[in-house]
Amino acid sequence: MGDITLRAIETLKSVDLILCEDTRMTQKILSKYEIKKPTMSYHAQSKLSKTEKIFELLEDGKNLALVSDAGTPGISDPGAMLISEIKGKGFQVIPIPGATAIITALSACGLPIHEFTFLGFLPHKKGRETIFKEIATAKRTMVFYESPHRILKTLESLQKFAPKKTVCIARELTKIYEEFKNGTPAELIEYFANNPDKVRGEFVVIVS
Repeated sequence: MGDITLRAIETLKSVDLILCEDTRMTQKILSKYEIKKPTMSYHAQSKLSKTEKIFELLEDGKNLALVSDAGTPGISDPGAMLISEIKGKGFQVIPIPGATAIITALSACGLPIHEFTFLGFLPHKKGRETIFKEIATAKRTMVFYESPHRILKTLESLQKFAPKKTVCIARELTKIYEEFKNGTPAELIEYFANNPDKVRGEFVVIVS
């Protein structure tokens, strides 16, 4: 709740409609800051008719805001496709800077970050092993997102392909259970094996 900027609040108060990844999640922050604006859901499963409705509103001169449940819209987020289509039709897109897990994690990881490559979410199956081989030989820091369901398998893959690399696991950033843990893949596997309650939330993985 505290990560929202003054500019974001002012923007949400000024627009005609707010597009939300999940209207229920967005409503919590709108209620806290007493923002009373109509909302409409827009997410990865939204139908084409929803996109067409958005274009109609823009053509009518309406100002719309796009928000995601966490972090910056469009970054590993279905909003990226909508933004691309909107810009393709000649409408203006104005970014409102705010919290994003990548930069938040990098700023406090303690690893070399003068150069880094962001991989988003890794593929679940096809091409996954190839990516870990690339990470193992990378000359710059690699950063990606991971879910609690796959974090241990990811660490096992890093142990297999890059056992000597230093890894930072950043978990639940800017939330109540925020945590940073650095170590080799083997050390981190042992840590999570001994603390299974920590295998929860959203993860940013940074490999030096």
